[in-house]
Amino acid sequence: MLYGITTAITALLLAALLSALLRVLALRLGLVDRRRRARPLPLLGGLAVVLSTCLVAAAGGWTGTAPLGDGVGRLLTAGAAVAVLGTAADVWRLKTPFLFVGTALAAACVVPYDEIGPVAGIAAVAWIACVAAAFRGLDHADGLAGTVGVLTAFGVGVCAAAEVMDDLAVLLSVLAAALTGFLMHNWHPARVAFGSGGSLFTGFVLASAALLTRTGYDTGSTVAVLFALTATASADAVLVLVSRKLAGRPLLRRGPDHFAHRLRRLGPTPPGATVLLGLATFAAVLVGVLVHTGWAKPTAVLWVAGAALAVVLGLLR
Repeated sequence: MLYGITTAITALLLAALLSALLRVLALRLGLVDRRRRARPLPLLGGLAVVLSTCLVAAAGGWTGTAPLGDGVGRLLTAGAAVAVLGTAADVWRLKTPFLFVGTALAAACVVPYDEIGPVAGIAAVAWIACVAAAFRGLDHADGLAGTVGVLTAFGVGVCAAAEVMDDLAVLLSVLAAALTGFLMHNWHPARVAFGSGGSLFTGFVLASAALLTRTGYDTGSTVAVLFALTATASADAVLVLVSRKLAGRPLLRRGPDHFAHRLRRLGPTPPGATVLLGLATFAAVLVGVLVHTGWAKPTAVLWVAGAALAVVLGLLR
């Protein structure tokens, strides 16, 4: 217990410090996001989350206080590779299909094929890559990706703790703390952006960890829990793709058509839109945790799916 609190505080403070330092570095290098923001915003902020999470989690393994199992160590390594790929995209403007393929290759190194089978394994690889891409899409509003990431990390961490996967639970608590430290600089008005490196890393680690906690369960309940844990990012991606398809716009070209953009046009302030989406995330993640721990039936996720569908259809207008 004491070790968990210590690591969380360390990750939070380290992420907050690194976010400030990387902001200065990004400004000096001219690495700013000019395409989606009303003002140029320094990139590389997400690297603070990546470095804090990897360093603190690895330190526990090196010292022997919280050794990482083979699966979790492989997950952390693959996540770091995805972060490098995302950072390269921020610097050299890599195309989205290239990022998707690279993330899928990293996911292929994490999925437990021997336990879920090859067909389910291929589906899991595609799902992890899609969730990572969806989290990258959430980086369109100040504080949104970090807020959704913190709430999801706590939820998946509870699921891991319920399965007595202590090393995975520690990793998720460290990630949640690092995201909280980053949010000190990313809350509206943001002083540094998450960037593809941090958002892809966060989505990849959360999706992979959620999948590992559900290994061994039946397919129906697993799909329900995984959807609930990632409902906000998934619904946002569906909203964007459907709206662009209906409007005849390119599917992969960025635009002001995400959840937060549409909510702000209805009246809420930028922080208000983030809070509303955070509350929706908390409710969906809570349902996923209750179903995983047996406190609710898998059919409870139908309420989450129905609410997500209603919101998507409503905001499409």
